[in-house]
Amino acid sequence: MKQSSFDLNEQNQSIESRIIVALERVSEAFRVLLWSESKENSLSPIQIQILIFLQFHPNEMCTVGNLAKEFNMTKATISDSVKMLLSKKLIGKETNPNDTRSFTIYVTEIGHKIVKKSSLFANSLKKPIDTLSIEQKNAMLNGLLTLIYDLNKAGVITIQRMCFTCANYRLHKSEHYCTLLNMMLETDELRVDCSDHSLIKS
Repeated sequence: MKQSSFDLNEQNQSIESRIIVALERVSEAFRVLLWSESKENSLSPIQIQILIFLQFHPNEMCTVGNLAKEFNMTKATISDSVKMLLSKKLIGKETNPNDTRSFTIYVTEIGHKIVKKSSLFANSLKKPIDTLSIEQKNAMLNGLLTLIYDLNKAGVITIQRMCFTCANYRLHKSEHYCTLLNMMLETDELRVDCSDHSLIKS
């Protein structure tokens, strides 16, 4: 019979369970920091996340449909958040001239002021990571990328624009290579969210 990773006896016997619980604690830190930031701006956490995504991604990715995939939510849920952000004039929309039913979303000047600060909400997590050795950082990044890749393959999480899911990525004798950049990549150069990502054809 499978045991829960949250069972203290199971944790004492399993490093895998301790890692899962540790990841849950980190996830809790993200939730706390995001909620704090959203309350300060009278927005919901997903509205803050949408603003941050729009700020740092190209226009073609800034559609309701893509945001729904990005955050693993329904289009209706994303649409509600988009309507609220539009009503607060934090975002605007630009209609596709070839299809008046579709539009891209962009951050307005008012929205930029909020995003400038809100996008730093996770910086307190960066401070302890800065103190790790380069070996520890590389091991952590590689482990997390592998975990994300496996969760993506299992269908637990959806869109991933990381090296491991990119058609330009090659792994040869434990060495990473990008055919787009035409160069070897060190572990600390592997990307989690790449604007040049090309999804592997299944």
